[in-house]
Amino acid sequence: MCETSKGAGTSGSTGQRFPKTARLRNSAEFRNVFAVRRIAADDVLVVFGFENGLEHSRLGLSVSRKVGKAVVRNRWKRLIREAFRKNQSGFSTPLDLVVLPQKCAKPPTVRQVEESLRRLVGRLIAKWHKSKKSD
Repeated sequence: MCETSKGAGTSGSTGQRFPKTARLRNSAEFRNVFAVRRIAADDVLVVFGFENGLEHSRLGLSVSRKVGKAVVRNRWKRLIREAFRKNQSGFSTPLDLVVLPQKCAKPPTVRQVEESLRRLVGRLIAKWHKSKKSD
């Protein structure tokens, strides 16, 4: 399940990185997302989202100690970043997302996190469009 490749730092892997432009980087950016209060959740993730007006989506992570010890928290972060990286081009609206894992007995698979993230982002976008129509 967890494969590593030699040469991960070579120039051929630049498309696989998680650049700073794709991250929420300071507390003000996180506060903006939390302030909008657009939330979607399931049994794997809780996603807060907000249309950012940029040309790309950005990701912020908030993984509490309640989820587990450092090894478990780091695993969650890797899974969520990977799911975001693989799916961000499929988001119809550029969003700032803050993703929190639900406390589970064990971390889910990458596929479960990807499916959850896709489904929840779809719900957020639908909520966003619905609120725009009602304005």
